[in-house]
Amino acid sequence: MKTKVTVVGGGNVGATVAQGIAYKELADVVVVDIIEGVPQGKSLDLMETAPVEKYDSILKGSNSYDGTENSDIVVITAGLPRKPGMSRDDLLWKNEEIVSGVTREVVKRSPNSILVVVSNPLDAMCEVARRVSRFPRERVVGMAGVLDSARMRAFIAMELNVSVENTHAFVLGGHGDTMVPLPRYSTVAGIPITELIAKDRIDAIVDRTRNGGAEIVNLLKTSAWYAPAASTVEMVEAILKDKRKILPCAAFLQGEYGIRGLYVGVPVKLGRNGIEQIIEIKLTNEERAALDKSASAVKELVDKLKIAA
Repeated sequence: MKTKVTVVGGGNVGATVAQGIAYKELADVVVVDIIEGVPQGKSLDLMETAPVEKYDSILKGSNSYDGTENSDIVVITAGLPRKPGMSRDDLLWKNEEIVSGVTREVVKRSPNSILVVVSNPLDAMCEVARRVSRFPRERVVGMAGVLDSARMRAFIAMELNVSVENTHAFVLGGHGDTMVPLPRYSTVAGIPITELIAKDRIDAIVDRTRNGGAEIVNLLKTSAWYAPAASTVEMVEAILKDKRKILPCAAFLQGEYGIRGLYVGVPVKLGRNGIEQIIEIKLTNEERAALDKSASAVKELVDKLKIAA
């Protein structure tokens, strides 16, 4: 049986996720969207791209969930995008309704799938998907840290005029203004950036990373999609290929880092079963305080959810 990924949401992020999965020939893809013609048209466009880009993934679009049965992974991008002046938190209740409805539909058809949540506010939407699906925490994971780390890596590369391939960055915490970039664990060719970049410039990179999403929203008047989609595809690839790749993702913590009962961004080992392991690293008192503050911000949102735990 061929591998299948369902992408719910045929907007900019969802369509670009489908494109990335197809380009890498990771799976066949079903794109689901409520707008008639959109998932069908984008899927057909990608099928017509295949002879040029030389991939044999089959893509189908649908306005219903029929045809998504037995998906290995379901990527949930559905929801309202941010507009200028909006925080991720402003999206909470409307997207809670959307994500809970999506989760009910996909779980009925793909009870053994792994859910990769992209919808904002990310950490709270992961909790919605976990509560509704009743899946174990290993099979509900959020895309946030890969994106936040990619942004930080890009800014480091710009600062030092080096290849992005040489850069590694570490970002913990919630996917929002309280995220915790860790310069101490961020490197260029194995060298900590604290030895290569002045503190004031590191502080500027950290601040720009925290506000990376808002910066693009202010420019585009809507949410980013290329980097979020690429980050999602990296997670999908790690799972489907059982790479056991360590990536920063939103995971449901049960005591790790002193946090219990919340989705928070931490390094995890991603493989065929989803989250194979949560990696705990040593934090300074200042870093731990920042992570606790970020977790508190996530808890404030989760406490507002209407769906009971």
